[in-house]
Amino acid sequence: MHFSQAIVFKSKRFNPLAFVVLFLLGITLFSLLSLPLFASSSKTTVNFVSPDWVASHSADSDLRVLDVRNNPLEYIAGHVPNAVHVADIAFRGPDGFLPVQYWNNKKLGEIFSEAGVAINSKVLVYSAGNDVLGATMVAYLLERSGVKEAYVLDGGFAGYKAAGKNVTKEFPRYQKTGFSVRDRRDIRVTLDEVRQLLGKPGVVFIDPRPADLFRGDRDLWVRNGHIPGARNIPWPTFTEANNAQEALKNPHKLRPLDELRQLLAERGITPASDIIVSCSTGREATLQYVVLKHLLGYPKVRIYEGSWTEYSTTDLPVETGPEKVASAI
Repeated sequence: MHFSQAIVFKSKRFNPLAFVVLFLLGITLFSLLSLPLFASSSKTTVNFVSPDWVASHSADSDLRVLDVRNNPLEYIAGHVPNAVHVADIAFRGPDGFLPVQYWNNKKLGEIFSEAGVAINSKVLVYSAGNDVLGATMVAYLLERSGVKEAYVLDGGFAGYKAAGKNVTKEFPRYQKTGFSVRDRRDIRVTLDEVRQLLGKPGVVFIDPRPADLFRGDRDLWVRNGHIPGARNIPWPTFTEANNAQEALKNPHKLRPLDELRQLLAERGITPASDIIVSCSTGREATLQYVVLKHLLGYPKVRIYEGSWTEYSTTDLPVETGPEKVASAI
């Protein structure tokens, strides 16, 4: 049989239907094999890093440093090399009803763009003053917006200076970006979801506000108190803010993670819990969210961004006084 005849012979046995089926099976198999890679690409890591780490990486070309102190004069007087100043108060405002809500995705993207942050940037955030919350809030918003790697300076700017690291007054030159938010809705809950989660077995609400606000002792909101069944773990207990040694007090430095694990276990909060962190305005919640999810590895932790500012305006039940749950399971 000649070669040309062989081609004609084989072509007569070609089955178009079988070809289509095989082609579709191949596409399906390729898609299934690709799923884990796609899923992993959507994950974000947030870590607390030391002054040594910052000093050795602040000049990295793929790292953007954000100084989120609210007083710009503090930044001008001295900052981490290559840090761009963007106050943490810039990320929130009114939404037509509630105050201090996170801006919409378009505006968040514009803020990050103006600060030189790209979607594929590694971003270090630090703050100073009485709390670390500005830094953890921006780190949370970076995750919420789709950035893959975020870092918080453990000890804040005061800890960085105390470690003798380099401080500059020079402003960095950088390119603005076209940041497009990739919204992570899986890391937060809405009011409607909170309504469905109330009293549900396995769901734990953590409230990091001061005890007097949790109990409802202060006349601040229209309705005062807390979400029924919530555990009150004031955010400073996660830090060295109340260290017995005056020289070691620092609201920007985390306590050892083993101590935090024990604290949570004593309050009946385990890795098996479905954890919702809710505070006053969605800012305090970010510290415990970052620690629980990213540092301790609790698999299911989300933030209720509306927090008490929103919840207090609804008809949902409110508890007052101390916790009405057992201290431990």
